[in-house]
Amino acid sequence: MLSLTPTVRVFVAVEPIDMRGSFDALAGAVRRLGLDPVDGHLYLFLNKRRRLAKALWFDGSGWCVLAKRLEAGSFQLPPFSESDSRVEVDGTTFAAIIAGIDFTAARRGWFRRPSRTRGIDTSPPA
Repeated sequence: MLSLTPTVRVFVAVEPIDMRGSFDALAGAVRRLGLDPVDGHLYLFLNKRRRLAKALWFDGSGWCVLAKRLEAGSFQLPPFSESDSRVEVDGTTFAAIIAGIDFTAARRGWFRRPSRTRGIDTSPPA
């Protein structure tokens, strides 16, 4: 389990990358996004088929690479603008992406207070 502090920002690269690389290749991909890979933030990359994800994080003492391959389905990204090269997401959204949750099918449920008149005849007596 990866526990991130609230100060850690999560960036997701929109374009797929070659997943054969590791620490240095992912750090180079972060630099190509215009970001600094040693700033302590987490960077998530997906391959073309979106079945393999790698996250790069520098904790101050060294690099950490987290990799996950889905056995079925693909990683889904939340809606984003086509002109973006990267998307910033919160920790909850990052966890949902890594869990393989489909954002197009997911709906936010809202609590609806049951009506007090449901099932009770409120019409005036005849």
